[in-house]
Amino acid sequence: MDVNGWVAEGFEPVGEAFAANFEIRGDRGAAVTVYRHGHRVVDLWAGTKDVDGTAPWEQDTAQIVRSATKGVAAAAVLLLAQRGELDLDAPVGAYWPEYKAAGKEHTLVRHLLAHRAGVPVLDRPLTPREAADPVLGAAAVAAQAPVWRPGTDHGYHAQTYSWLTGELVRRVTGRSIGEWIADEIAGPVGADLWVGLPAARAGRVGRVGRVAQLEAPAATDPGVLRTRPKRSVSEAYANPDSLTRRAFGAITPLPDENDPAYRAAVLPASNGIATADGLARVYASLIGEVDGGTRLFTPDTVELARAENASGPDRVLVITTRFGLGYMLHGSASPLLSETSFGHPGRGGSLGFADPESGIAFGYVTNGFRKSVTADPRAQALVRAVRAALV
Repeated sequence: MDVNGWVAEGFEPVGEAFAANFEIRGDRGAAVTVYRHGHRVVDLWAGTKDVDGTAPWEQDTAQIVRSATKGVAAAAVLLLAQRGELDLDAPVGAYWPEYKAAGKEHTLVRHLLAHRAGVPVLDRPLTPREAADPVLGAAAVAAQAPVWRPGTDHGYHAQTYSWLTGELVRRVTGRSIGEWIADEIAGPVGADLWVGLPAARAGRVGRVGRVAQLEAPAATDPGVLRTRPKRSVSEAYANPDSLTRRAFGAITPLPDENDPAYRAAVLPASNGIATADGLARVYASLIGEVDGGTRLFTPDTVELARAENASGPDRVLVITTRFGLGYMLHGSASPLLSETSFGHPGRGGSLGFADPESGIAFGYVTNGFRKSVTADPRAQALVRAVRAALV
């Protein structure tokens, strides 16, 4: 496998780990970008643009990043708070009156971000076409009764996070969250990242799909997380009545992620599209100036993003998770670079995060999805390599 791109001196372990992802971990097409203190130190890509094709992955190839989009949606809400346009401790109903229905009148904005809102499921799932309609999606979550009292517990809002964050941003700004991200985040920092793919960019995006896991012997691939789930987790995903299945099934049937209509929809829980550089560049801009230019978060907002707001058994993922305001935090479920890191994985592969202590911002995208939810072995190998480069 020919690996394209470059690494700065000292970051050679990342290049070695990236090549090993193709040789022993089964990657088909992927890219990784790392910034340190606002400057790019790793920019690598390899394989094919389409998971089932032969055309080469180019430097500007973009892919759907699934739930890694959630971290960008969270940035939109936190930036509005930073600018004084919303209050994280205000009831959601102060901005979105219809949301007060069915016992949700005391839900706070911070509850939405930290997966404590109690509405990870919909009693009537939406079809992919309905899910793409922001009015229908917002109405569905506004009418939904919570499955726990908001603010008292946490569980991953796998799909409903789209309409919770999207409608809140629309009520505050008058713009869709996709437009707001384009105008206020991706545009100012020069990031190739979209929530609602413009038709003019469709040719840059590769086809995604499921790929088989290639397990390497422990002796030749040390430190890789074991991906075999506990029985309780497997049972939760197998049980159609579990919160796990219902949360991921809030859109039923599962959408075709290669469908242009799905990619054009604005679903900030699941369908953002980015290059590895675009994802890393957004995170770099959250913690500092990028290439001497834009910084998005103040230091106080960085602390808000990564301050623990939820931890312990996750009622949806059935594992122990930790969340800041919209971001997964470093822990056993989603290992990042260090205790100061905050970011978000995408189910089956992608990962973006920032680490304020080291100044690292990281983006990995792939066209081959695995069964992993929060800790893909390929992304984890790259994270370990970044850590080794900093020693």
